[in-house]
Amino acid sequence: MLNKLRSRKGFTLIELLIVVAIIGILAAIAIPQFSSYRAKGYNASSTSDLKNFKTSMEAFFADNQAYPTVFN
Repeated sequence: MLNKLRSRKGFTLIELLIVVAIIGILAAIAIPQFSSYRAKGYNASSTSDLKNFKTSMEAFFADNQAYPTVFN
């Protein structure tokens, strides 16, 4: 009888629970890292946009000897 139970192919409930636990631990480690990389990407994009704005203001000043003004 014991040999019949051992010869069945498949996973036991314990094996599946261990795999789910390992995946959960890896996800808990990876998600905060992903969030910090995302924030760094947004900061780098903002810095690049500000540098581009500065360059365009300097180019405008070089052409017109004054910075642009906004009138409402």
